[in-house]
Amino acid sequence: MGFDEIIGHRRPLESLRLAMSGGRLHHAYLFVGPEGIGKRKLATALAQAVHCGDGAGDFCGSCVNCTRIADGNHPDVRIIEPLAGKKEISIQQVREFERELNYRSFTGKRKIVIVDPATLMNLASQNALLKTLEEPPQDSLIILIAKSAGGLLPTVRSRCLRVSFAPLARSEVAQYLRTKQRMSSDNVEFVAAMSMGSIGTAVGLDKEAFAEKRRVWAGMVGALKMGDYQAAAVAAEALAGNRDDALKFLAWAQSWYRDLLVYGVTGDGSELVNLDMRGQIEQQAAPAQSAQRIAAVTASSRAAAAIQRNLNRRMVLEKYLFGVVKGRS
Repeated sequence: MGFDEIIGHRRPLESLRLAMSGGRLHHAYLFVGPEGIGKRKLATALAQAVHCGDGAGDFCGSCVNCTRIADGNHPDVRIIEPLAGKKEISIQQVREFERELNYRSFTGKRKIVIVDPATLMNLASQNALLKTLEEPPQDSLIILIAKSAGGLLPTVRSRCLRVSFAPLARSEVAQYLRTKQRMSSDNVEFVAAMSMGSIGTAVGLDKEAFAEKRRVWAGMVGALKMGDYQAAAVAAEALAGNRDDALKFLAWAQSWYRDLLVYGVTGDGSELVNLDMRGQIEQQAAPAQSAQRIAAVTASSRAAAAIQRNLNRRMVLEKYLFGVVKGRS
């Protein structure tokens, strides 16, 4: 075990290891990047390395401290996420862990809090956290994890050291699926491509069910005509019924417009996410529409972030699809 087991993310990993070895860990970090690519895993690994009884600047994964952190029951390491049945991280949760950060460490090392996803802290929770970020207790470490920083107050972001995480390479995801998941060769390439660099997405992907949903989504988006806001509203209503499906649709839409952009500019299909839909991509891709494709990718990401912040799904999707039919040519 140890940092060598972490897949990808060499640059942020080396930066954090260097800071730890030099005793220069920041009091607060903001880990930002797509879901399912290993941000929490690396945050947990960092906590293990801080508390490991056997590793010097690394972690063994088998000592009492490493095991308890991995199991989520170490007295000096807390994972904060929405309580069961709740959609947000409450101000009470924030005040509770802030109080605990002021207690003496059981191990004599850092008290660590990992907040995931940090964007589910409501405004009151984020404002309550500010004082601790401004005046951190001695030997404390707070790690905020988010898909994007947009859902956090500027005052919170500015008091954290940002660490950006990129999607994993397709080859890294494919290797994981082959070696760790024992996935058949017939499925590996398709799933690795559709994961968009996220092992979490790859592991949870039902190929057949997703392929059918993707066919429906492609037909829905393809049928929208320029200026047809009524059809866009009907599509938004259909997509808004289930939160997870709405987020999956937006993730797919982002991959779709990304493919159209990449193929339209390069003519190279080797790095397409929707590999099996290359024929449709070739028909719809056009270099002259690059600006529209970039705007669509950005809009997809913003809409997903809005839904993750629990904004009204139908309204978010309407705004997104209205943008699609407005810009379509």
